[in-house]
Amino acid sequence: MVIPFDAFFRRVAESTDIATQMDLARALGVNRSAITQAKLRDAVPSKWILALSRRYGISPDWLEFGTKAPEHQRTPQREQRPPLALPDVSLETVLVPKVRATLCAGGGSLELEAVPVSEHPLPRAWLSRMGQPNAMVFMDVIGNSMEPGIRDGDMVLVDQSRTEMAAKTVLAVGYEDAIFIKRLEKRSNGLAMLSDNPEYGPVEIAGDELASFRVIGKVVWLCRDCRYA
Repeated sequence: MVIPFDAFFRRVAESTDIATQMDLARALGVNRSAITQAKLRDAVPSKWILALSRRYGISPDWLEFGTKAPEHQRTPQREQRPPLALPDVSLETVLVPKVRATLCAGGGSLELEAVPVSEHPLPRAWLSRMGQPNAMVFMDVIGNSMEPGIRDGDMVLVDQSRTEMAAKTVLAVGYEDAIFIKRLEKRSNGLAMLSDNPEYGPVEIAGDELASFRVIGKVVWLCRDCRYA
């Protein structure tokens, strides 16, 4: 069944803090162009319904069909889900989603729809010291171009509200159809993506190529598995 875009977007705006199409793109973890294409086709992918339902605790029937008010029809899966790691998730805890989109610290990995695959409860006060708690997502890293600091297999915490370029800042960025974790350096005709691993040279982006580039957010924390020989 085709889900009309305008009606879907009105319901999303009524039920969440999403106010613009760019907000929607950030919440879904997709390119702005994906939102534009959905509007032009007047058709919303069903996986967007699932992603927003899980992220905001809204009934998928409300988002898709507009049946009943969202506050009266919460997602059964969310209501019945047992606590992930804590016996009780209070107002002082934020469930940070881990999304399926994979960051590449190497040659590039295809960007996937940012459907949450798990949620991790973290203290709101701790997250607030690093940025905007409700804008945080976890993503996996593949590749070794940011070693020794960030390694293949690490999971990084990205604050999507912080997209400014600053010296020594590590950012999750999208370029064409790939996601990278890099440092950025401004150049006279554009910018360059820089790796910490000296085996990888800078990737320069200039002119029309800048239209395919976007900053997803700042990497504010990482965690990794302990591996013993």
